[in-house]
Amino acid sequence: MTLKGKTAIITGSNSGIGLGVARGLAKAGADVVLNSYTDRDEDHRLAEELGHEFGVAARYIGADLSKGEEARALVEQAGTCDILVNNAGIQHVAPIEEFPVEKWDAIIAIMLSSAFHTTAVALPMMRKAGWGRVINIASAHGLTASPYKAAYVSAKHGVVGMTKVVALETAKENITANAICPGYVHTPLVEAQIPDTAKKYNMSEEEAIEKVILDRQPSKQFATVEQIGGTAIFLCSEAAEQITGTTISVDGGWTAL
Repeated sequence: MTLKGKTAIITGSNSGIGLGVARGLAKAGADVVLNSYTDRDEDHRLAEELGHEFGVAARYIGADLSKGEEARALVEQAGTCDILVNNAGIQHVAPIEEFPVEKWDAIIAIMLSSAFHTTAVALPMMRKAGWGRVINIASAHGLTASPYKAAYVSAKHGVVGMTKVVALETAKENITANAICPGYVHTPLVEAQIPDTAKKYNMSEEEAIEKVILDRQPSKQFATVEQIGGTAIFLCSEAAEQITGTTISVDGGWTAL
């Protein structure tokens, strides 16, 4: 399939899952807008290099997604949006009674409220174009829970719920809304955690991956950013035109348990 002529905005996309999705969509021919909260030369250079690699228009727009007005301005500044991928996220781990209020507020704002703001601005653009795809990167934690991750789990469950609402509100239009729910994905952030995890549990890195990091992932394999990108491409395809308001798990069997 080709996404030539479509413009995709991917939040939190200068690394990890977001960048993997952006690369996948660009490879399929979509023009892409990268985003994160920074505004560095290397961010803009990354977009330029991606555009040259795949022969598409690519640019970077910095926005602090903890602020609703900046989330909305991101889409407004892009000017058009056929494919919206809400991916930006952060994490903090602590028992509820010790969970810092500022961390709760930041996680909910960046991972849930920003998706509301970007979607609210993007939907009129999609309706005008007569076609649109809203793809929310949720998580296995949007379908299940783990201790000490109250804000993250709450935000991801909220994202899944909002995805269903958007799907119902656009059900008679050529617009779909779905949530991809990855388990553990091999990203630079996860890669950096492996040595410390191995040291903490006095294990080899291979043991730490299988017995600790991927403890709840039955396949005992990381998903890849390319696989998440491929799932996003599928959701943009004609084959997925009647897939809306649902979740697609890419979690090695985690939520089958």
